[in-house]
Amino acid sequence: MDNEKNDSYFVEKIKTDIIFITAHMKDVDLRELGENEVLLDSMMFRMIQISENAKKLSDDYRKSNINIPWNEIFGLRNRIVHDYGKVDINIVYETLKRDLPELLEQFK
Repeated sequence: MDNEKNDSYFVEKIKTDIIFITAHMKDVDLRELGENEVLLDSMMFRMIQISENAKKLSDDYRKSNINIPWNEIFGLRNRIVHDYGKVDINIVYETLKRDLPELLEQFK
């Protein structure tokens, strides 16, 4: 069993989380996201996981993929974790619906 946690491993984890988010947000509108606490918590947890795994990527990987918005990935995680009650759901929704599918393409 290969347990090596290298850049490929972390990229696959990021892609898996984005695919999960995309599948579960497919037919969800902003109102439903705001009213469904379990869904919102799940999506924000996945966004935190994306950021945590992105931080584990090597500096070389991040430097060779300057098209990926690293600071935004890390910044959103910090907002979710440290300002949970103050996170703007409109920003979260746009990130889930628009930004993450675009990010998935950048990781391919």
